[in-house]
Amino acid sequence: MISAVVLTKNEERNIGKCLDSILWCDEIIVVDDFSEDNTVEKIQNLNSKIKIFEKHLNNDFASQRNYGFSKAKYEWVIFVDADEIVSSDLKNEILGKIKNNKNTGGFYVKRRDFIFGNVMQHGEFGNIKLLRLGRANKGKWEGRVHEEWKIKGKIEELGHSLFHYPHQSINGFLKDINFYTDIRAKELFDKGAKSNFISIILYTKIKFIQNYFLKLGFLDGTSGLVLALFMSLHSFLVRSKLWLLWQKK
Repeated sequence: MISAVVLTKNEERNIGKCLDSILWCDEIIVVDDFSEDNTVEKIQNLNSKIKIFEKHLNNDFASQRNYGFSKAKYEWVIFVDADEIVSSDLKNEILGKIKNNKNTGGFYVKRRDFIFGNVMQHGEFGNIKLLRLGRANKGKWEGRVHEEWKIKGKIEELGHSLFHYPHQSINGFLKDINFYTDIRAKELFDKGAKSNFISIILYTKIKFIQNYFLKLGFLDGTSGLVLALFMSLHSFLVRSKLWLLWQKK
């Protein structure tokens, strides 16, 4: 028996396809951050398996996911974002793996990212594996943003992929970067991390070189270049915002 947990916030464009792909789960927990569009209306009365809970994110994704945990009642839990789709191949593999499974604590899931209409084969988005399937009593999520599920016990890897459709416009991508870097900078600030001119420039350059050259992002053409530049901008903003937080203290 398996529960699915989905976090939402103004996801009316994506939520239908996402939920359709996980209706095979025994229950679906949707944790909505008080959406201002028609996300909740689209979910209501869609299926009796779906339970909607409203909770403010408060810039803490781990807390939001752990709240979803607290509402799930089955032994196995899969976390799916609203802009992700579980393929039929992945569904069948999951059901086969968890059946009569007594030894495994969790499973890494490969993710294929489709950005600007192209599937990313290289760079930062080319080889992503996320711990998204596990036993409810084996761990918890940690980290306000870019959060990780810390699971105790044996962890395996699934062969089939989760399909991800984020950042379908430049505008949306930039808004997301601004939002996530705000949270990340504050998280680092609270941990006592410092930033300066050298670290701002260094992190920015290293991120671009790593994604575009070392991870072969250039092989993804224009999309690869745009992604490398945007992820470099991400590093620039995190370190710059961290520096500003210390100046305001």
